[in-house]
Amino acid sequence: MKKTILLILLLFAFSFHQLYAQPIDEHATVETKSLYAFLQLSLQKGILFGHQDDLAYGYNWQYKKGKSDIKSVIGSYPAVYGFEISGIELDAEHDIDGVPFVKTQKLIQQAYERGGIITISWHLHNPLTGKTAWDAAPGTVASVLPGGKNNSLYNSWLDKVARFFNTLKGKSGEYIPIIFRPFHELNGNWFWWGRVHCSPDEMKQLYQYTVHYLMDVANVHHLLYAYNTDKFHGLEEYAERYPGNTFVDIVGFDIYQQNNKDDEFIKNCRTMLAALDTFALENHKIPALTEFGYNTIPNEHWWTNTFLPAVKDARIAYALAWRNAGVKHDGSKEYYVPFKGEASAPDFLQMTKSGMFLFQNQLTFSKVYQLFSHK
Repeated sequence: MKKTILLILLLFAFSFHQLYAQPIDEHATVETKSLYAFLQLSLQKGILFGHQDDLAYGYNWQYKKGKSDIKSVIGSYPAVYGFEISGIELDAEHDIDGVPFVKTQKLIQQAYERGGIITISWHLHNPLTGKTAWDAAPGTVASVLPGGKNNSLYNSWLDKVARFFNTLKGKSGEYIPIIFRPFHELNGNWFWWGRVHCSPDEMKQLYQYTVHYLMDVANVHHLLYAYNTDKFHGLEEYAERYPGNTFVDIVGFDIYQQNNKDDEFIKNCRTMLAALDTFALENHKIPALTEFGYNTIPNEHWWTNTFLPAVKDARIAYALAWRNAGVKHDGSKEYYVPFKGEASAPDFLQMTKSGMFLFQNQLTFSKVYQLFSHK
């Protein structure tokens, strides 16, 4: 009997430690610590559903107060809001998708005040060539590391990122917690930090240097750091460029359906989610589906017949659908969640009734950002 009680107490203590483990930043703000704990709690409650640039624009609309494609379908905003800061390093007035940074700042504040969760990606330009993130010139990573010819330039870029992050404040002047996702899809080959353009050690050093600089040099303490790959084949590939547990809070991957093979998408997604869960548990990290989607959603029952089966057994804090850019200049269309009148909208609404997903209407500011007292 005594052994049984002791075992229960040990298990409880272990679970408590896991739940209230601290972010990697020892000086993280109380709101950031609260978000970190909430994300752990959410693993037991459901998947927080997110959408990139949800408040800035949607299918054939832009900058309309209160507007959201997801809200037009289900009556609620998403729980997680994705934003982009590419261009901030060049002192641009707007990001790579055309959203002014002053607008991004206001939209982030609005989402935060209602208890929404913010994640930011950074398609930073190539510091070696001056071109976009997709200009995958070999040697770029080495050039920005200490001793490289572009290290000072990269430091100045990080300073600009830090200044922008420090403009993100709530009504009481507190810093808004951000899930920062640098160097995403780092096992792919399309960005200058991609797999064939630098060694695993160089990539680890770049990630570590970036986190160290923002935390210890720029004194930014309201970030959670997310590491994510693109599709991967086994844990060895996933961990190949992992910078280490002292530099990462959240682990995830991006996956898109590129064809009509629904069964293949389900299989790949489930396999990688299972591997991610193993990695997250072993390393005491929060797992997430950091990007996903099927452009133009050609299957009107994709949400319940494909996406739902793909994630139904997953242990992930959130899943972020990519953006609804609408009709582009070349006549092509880009959207990853339904909007009012879109063919898959009824199916999306049906999926939300499964109880697996959480949206803004199930969150409040106090639940997400005030789990801990300031005292």
